[in-house]
Amino acid sequence: MHLELVTIGTELLLGQLVDTNGPALGRALAAIGVRVVRRTAVDDEPGAIADAVGDALRRTGAVLTTGGLGPTSDDVTKHAVAGLFGAALRFDDGVWAAIEERFRRLGRTPSPANRSQAEVPDGATVLPNRWGTAPGLWLEGGPGLVIMLPGVPGEMQRLLEHEVLPRLGARAGAGVVRSAVVRTTSIAESSVAARVGPLEPGLAPLTLAYLPTIRGVDLRLTAWQLEAAEADRRLEAGCRRLEEALPENAYGRDEDDLAAVLLATLRGRGDTLAVAESCTGGLLGARITAVPGSSEVFTGGLVCYADRLKLDLADLDPALLAAHGAVSEPVASALALGAARRLGATAAIGVTGIAGPGGGSEAKPVGTVCFGWVLGETRETGTYVFPGDRVEIRERAAQFALHRLVRLARGGPGAGAGR
Repeated sequence: MHLELVTIGTELLLGQLVDTNGPALGRALAAIGVRVVRRTAVDDEPGAIADAVGDALRRTGAVLTTGGLGPTSDDVTKHAVAGLFGAALRFDDGVWAAIEERFRRLGRTPSPANRSQAEVPDGATVLPNRWGTAPGLWLEGGPGLVIMLPGVPGEMQRLLEHEVLPRLGARAGAGVVRSAVVRTTSIAESSVAARVGPLEPGLAPLTLAYLPTIRGVDLRLTAWQLEAAEADRRLEAGCRRLEEALPENAYGRDEDDLAAVLLATLRGRGDTLAVAESCTGGLLGARITAVPGSSEVFTGGLVCYADRLKLDLADLDPALLAAHGAVSEPVASALALGAARRLGATAAIGVTGIAGPGGGSEAKPVGTVCFGWVLGETRETGTYVFPGDRVEIRERAAQFALHRLVRLARGGPGAGAGR
């Protein structure tokens, strides 16, 4: 079964809100074998809504809308859709009673504007909303099928789960659309493609997509319209083949975060972790402490932005700083060692660099970042030049620092530069 999404709200087009409903709907619908083939966003204007929904019905025959079901004058979705079906709106006493009961439970009284939420197109099935005042609507007829859900994410997701998916699942059949992601880092997209491309014919009927970000390249495998067990089997085998092709760079799957992978790896070894940061300014510490349970491994971090703090907090030798400069491998190594000693950790990362936009030179251009890693008695350093603006350089540096320590902890060889 194919379906199109129409998200409604001027605030989405103005960039005041980010549409989180579309991705959530895509994942949930794919899991029951419904393929979303197009997403369209329109403003709160009846003509725009009618055009978008009408075009989608002519193409696909099934549309799901979010937004425009509230009590205010700009909530006109059901009016526009009802017009496409030639359906009049009628006042539904049962819907109004549910709205009044919800307000009573909250110790409040509905306003006259809320009465518009009890208006239902003739022939529509009401999808009861126990989590808000705007019921969902299921309208089916000559033009096709339109499912209207509120735009509030929590209400939309619950109506989807309890009212929409069971109905659509019965129509979609047994096949599912299911994806799995292999996460890679510290390697450019072109290099990933060179290693993985030859495998693609053998992955069929799975499809492969490359998803580059600042932090790395995700490889998404998708199974289309297969039985659930067969989809899972093929996806697992496909992921293993991708990981075998990228043994140094594949670090996790699906939503795995590299900081969480590092903490789990160190925890398994019985190690603890500290960081000393200059150009990343606490970004490493933030990545690490965003992981639940990080306190079991992470002892703390030093943000040594000024050179005097490198001396005072990380016990950096002034002669080392004078001889090599703040952005150098000897200083990065000393920062890591100082953090390990000061904070009582067995593993540590030191980072110092030039994030820009100023401060670079011919010898050390903007994007130059020096690293030091400590793992027990092992010491490693590296210098890499990362592309991008200040935000991207810092993000790439933090990701690279985490990845290198993961590989050290797993017993891997030296890491190469890349995305």
